[in-house]
Amino acid sequence: MSALHGPLLLALAMAVLGGLVALGRAIGPALGLQRIGLPAALVAGVLGLLLGPYGPWPVLPAPVETLWARLPMVLLTFVFGTLMLGRPLPDLAKLWKPAAAQTLLGLTLGFGQYLVGAVAVLLVLGPWLGADPLMACLIEVGFEGGHGSAAVMGPIYADLGFAGGTDLGLAMATVGLLSSTVVGGLLVVLAQGQGWLLAAEAGAPLCVLPEPTAAAVAAGPSWAERLRQLATNLALVGIAVGIGVVLLAGLERLAEPTGGVLRTVIDALPVYPLALAGSLLVRLALERSDRAELAVPALQNGLGALATDLLIAAATAGLNLPLLRANWLPLLVLSGFGLAWNLLVILVLAPRILPAGWFERAVIEFGQATGVAASGLLLLGMADPDGRSEAIPAFSIKQLLLQPVLAGGVVTVAAPLALHSWGLPLWGGVCLGLTVLWGGLALALGAGRP
Repeated sequence: MSALHGPLLLALAMAVLGGLVALGRAIGPALGLQRIGLPAALVAGVLGLLLGPYGPWPVLPAPVETLWARLPMVLLTFVFGTLMLGRPLPDLAKLWKPAAAQTLLGLTLGFGQYLVGAVAVLLVLGPWLGADPLMACLIEVGFEGGHGSAAVMGPIYADLGFAGGTDLGLAMATVGLLSSTVVGGLLVVLAQGQGWLLAAEAGAPLCVLPEPTAAAVAAGPSWAERLRQLATNLALVGIAVGIGVVLLAGLERLAEPTGGVLRTVIDALPVYPLALAGSLLVRLALERSDRAELAVPALQNGLGALATDLLIAAATAGLNLPLLRANWLPLLVLSGFGLAWNLLVILVLAPRILPAGWFERAVIEFGQATGVAASGLLLLGMADPDGRSEAIPAFSIKQLLLQPVLAGGVVTVAAPLALHSWGLPLWGGVCLGLTVLWGGLALALGAGRP
């Protein structure tokens, strides 16, 4: 098994991961785990973790788990490539207010994470553990940014004398991913009981946390036609992702002679928000050419849901347990502060900010701001399986606007430099002011909604 490499290793890793997802989908409903907010993808990931090199039954080779740990960014890019293909483009005149509310909520969440990180280090980690002040940046890097941002920010932390920043950032991203799925699932259960879901408001029976289905086979006259539709829809996703790759390469070429912070931001920018732009462009081209029927909604939704399941399972199965054990105390404190802030915004501010379907719009933001965007999509699928809320268009526009700013954007890169230069108290004060500003604007916008 140690001789596995290249295509053989990839084939084994994907085959085992697919088998674990299928097994998780069988075990989850049988044990009623969906009713307590635990999706099948998380069950599959835990099974993979138990069988991996860090688990109690280490039967899988270490290279398989290492490969799983690298899959989330690839799968997330695929998910974003499907996001807008299977739905008509929204009327921007009607969408600007929901998108503005979603964007302001995202800004409040992101800058608030810096604020509570500063409070955690000032009041707890600094006095008790002598923690480096730069740890105040780790909640936003790990929760908003995820593993990709944590890896990119490592050299910047090292240059500022915070050598453990990379490992702690990756560990925070791991904790955030698990928290977004588990705590988010519990939020959906709470929303069902409180009647916060649109289905409940409309008098429909409450959903029972259905799992996202695998790629649905569209109706057709023959299996050959169905396979043709599947191939066509996969090709459309590939074109959307390809556009994203080209756009990113263009940005890198433009930033190359500039150097400095701009070059660092572009180098840190992941391809998935640009794959979302590609998805919008492909959908626009299909509608303008009267070929929108080529993008079958059931297939696009199914492909995205399958990729989301694989992403959550791979990320969970690839956890670095020794890293978590070595840093459990600072991670516990930072995660507690970060989760408390995210829950405060989602449960207290979001109902006053977001339009109809506030919970569905908020839970996708919770998943994004705690784990990864795919976590938010998974939670939305649990809360809104029929797409009643129309949350995805507003969320998609917000991602396009905020990705260059937070979650690996210019603020993420500049934050440790500013903190190191200004000192933690001043940095915390600036974050407080910005958090109050964005939150106040969001509340003002929410107060004026119809």
